[in-house]
Amino acid sequence: MPFTKITYSEPYRRATVHNRGCNFRCRGCAYKIKDPLPPEPPLSLAGLREALSGLALERVHFMGGEPTTNPELPAALALCRRELSLRTFLGHTNGSRIPLEDLDGANVSFKAFSPGKHLYYTGQPAEPVYSHFRQAHEAGLEMRASCVYIPGFVDLDEVEQIARFVADCSPEIPFHIMGYIPIPGTPWPRPTDQQMTEVVLLAREHLQQVGFSHLTVDEARDLTHRDDRFRVVRVR
Repeated sequence: MPFTKITYSEPYRRATVHNRGCNFRCRGCAYKIKDPLPPEPPLSLAGLREALSGLALERVHFMGGEPTTNPELPAALALCRRELSLRTFLGHTNGSRIPLEDLDGANVSFKAFSPGKHLYYTGQPAEPVYSHFRQAHEAGLEMRASCVYIPGFVDLDEVEQIARFVADCSPEIPFHIMGYIPIPGTPWPRPTDQQMTEVVLLAREHLQQVGFSHLTVDEARDLTHRDDRFRVVRVR
């Protein structure tokens, strides 16, 4: 799957390179609440170089879908890091295919801790995600972690197990908990404010930096009103 577009945040001196496709089939994937994306012409590595060379940048984030499914990602990371001297990050990833050469950091979204729940929810095993996260951390990558709190499924015990694992790597790793946004066809509810407070306090027993978001469907469809990091312009 080729890269499809590049967006740019001047205040953060950051470009984001997007592609589509994912190797997980998450039942509660938030992309399902968004409008279908129109077809996009593919973006070549030459086009990527040209677009990024004209921007005032410090870092490049790669996003999906799942960015590691893109066969051109290794070459794009090398281009950004070695030729353009930029820091390289996976803005979000399921963690199944890290670490990568020329990658400085990644934000891994953990889906579930229990192997059976992870397999049911994603269609893929859990063990590679956790072992790859540890490998990436031990290799010196700047790691971040997140999970979606799904009452009745990825419940308090699951979130605490994930937080314990991350803390075992390092209690200083930033951790973000997202309240589940109900997806049509799934049985799980959106957490209440009280439930969000409980899960955040529980994670903070293990980790030093725990943030959270508790969005409605409408808020999730347009994040620009809540977070200026999403106020970007398209450059390609």
